Amino acid sequence: MLIADLRALLGIDAVLGPEDDIDRYVSEPRGRFDSRPAAVARPESVEQVSRLVGFCRQERVPIIAQGGHTGLVGGGAAAHGSEVIVSLDRMRRIRSIDPADASMVVEAGLSLAAVREAAAAHGLMYPVSLASEGTATIGGTIATNAGGNLTIRYGNTRRQVLGLEVVLADGRCFSELSPLRKDNSGYDLKQLFIGAEGTLGIITAATLALVSRPAQQVTAMAATKSLEDGLDLLAQLRRRLGETLSACEFMPRLAMDFVLDHLENARDPFDRPWPWYVLIQADSSLPGRGLEDAVLETLEATVDASIAGDVVVADQPARAAELWRLRESISAAQASGGVSLKHDISVPVGRIPDFVARAVEALAEAVPGIRPCIFGHLGDGNLHFNLSQPPALSGDEFRAQESTCNRIVFDLVRDFSGSIAAEHGIGTLRRDELVAGQPLKVELMRRLKQALDPDDLLNPGKVV
Repeated sequence: MLIADLRALLGIDAVLGPEDDIDRYVSEPRGRFDSRPAAVARPESVEQVSRLVGFCRQERVPIIAQGGHTGLVGGGAAAHGSEVIVSLDRMRRIRSIDPADASMVVEAGLSLAAVREAAAAHGLMYPVSLASEGTATIGGTIATNAGGNLTIRYGNTRRQVLGLEVVLADGRCFSELSPLRKDNSGYDLKQLFIGAEGTLGIITAATLALVSRPAQQVTAMAATKSLEDGLDLLAQLRRRLGETLSACEFMPRLAMDFVLDHLENARDPFDRPWPWYVLIQADSSLPGRGLEDAVLETLEATVDASIAGDVVVADQPARAAELWRLRESISAAQASGGVSLKHDISVPVGRIPDFVARAVEALAEAVPGIRPCIFGHLGDGNLHFNLSQPPALSGDEFRAQESTCNRIVFDLVRDFSGSIAAEHGIGTLRRDELVAGQPLKVELMRRLKQALDPDDLLNPGKVV
C-alpha cells in the first residue's frame, strides 16, 4: 500500500520497493549498515519533496534523506526497515551562477565534482574538495558539514553556504537562497541545518560562495623524521606563504607502504623511506611564477634547518596528481593490511604529536602488535586515526578489540579537548559516544529536534 501511495504521489518511476534493485541506496562504503528500507523515493523537485514529507508525516512514516551515500557513520542508512529513503539524486540542476557575485545556486543532488566543474567554467572555484567528490552530493556535504583537503585555508562547508532551501518536517519549505554576505536580520537559521545530518529538515538547494580560480598552484611533498618536525614545517609554511597555503596533509610510512602495494605504477617520491610525509598545496589567483619560487625557498630553508629531511616539488600537473593520489588512496589501500578500525577525530593542532604518542603507547599495551596508520589534515587537526590488524591476530580477533580501542582513543580525545567526529559526522555509529561524552550538548540538540521535528520522523535514531 505504501509503495502504491508513493507512486501515485511522485510517479511510478520515482519510487522503488525493497524487492527492486536498491543496493546502491542500502550498502555504505564500509559495509556496516545494510538494512533495506520500506521504499526509496526519488523526487525531482522541491514541490515533490514537500508533498512527500507531508504525506509521510500524515502516515507517520519515518524519512531518511540521502545524498551520494558516501557517508561512513550510518547517517543516510535505514535501520528498521520501516523508513522511506528520500534520495535527492534526481535533483541536480544548476539554477544559476553569478560570476559578479561569485555565487551559484544548485540543487542538493548535484555532485561536488559537478559543482566544482561548473564554477571552473566561469573562472571560479568552489573551495571544498574531497576524495569522494565524484559521488558525494552538495546536499550531503552540507548536511554533514564536510571538511576535506582545503579546510586550512577555506574552512569547512559551513563557511561556503550563503543560503539554503529546506523542506521542514511538516512539509513546508523554508527558502532563503539570497547570496548576501551580510544579513543580521535575526537568527541565522540556515546554520541549524548545516551539519544536522538530515535530522531537522531535508536540504533541497543551496546558494554557495565561490572564490577566484587559482592562476598559480604548487604541490610538494616533504619528508620528516617526526610529527614534531611536521608541525615545525607547518609553522614555517604558514609564516612564509601566508594565505596561499591551501592544504597541508600528513601520512606515516605505514600508509605509504600500503599505498605503494595497492596502486599500480605508484612510486615513492623519495629514494629512501621516512617516518612521516607532509603533502603541501599552495594557490594564488595572481599570475606569474612567484608562488613557485616562494614555496621552493621555504622548503629549502626547512631542509637547511633540519626540519625536513627531503622535499620534492611537482614540476607538472601530472606529477602533482601523482602526489595527491598517494594521499587520497590510503583508505582503500589499508585493506591490504587486513581489518582496519577507523576513527575520525580532531585535536588542537599544536597537541597532535603528544596525542599520537600517548594514544599509540596505550593502544600498543592493550593490543600488542597493533599497527597505527594515522593520517589526515595536519593544518586543521583532523586525524584519521586508523588502526591496522596485528599480524598475530585474525580479523575476527582484532574486531573483538574494537570497543577497547575506541575507549582508549575517545577518552584521550576528550582529555585533549578534541572531537570524536571531525568531519564524518555522528550518524548511528558515534551516537552513543556523543550522548555519553557531551550530555548537556545532546540535551540542547534534542530540544531543537523536538521543536522542528516533534514527531521524530526525520532520520530518527541518528545523531541524538
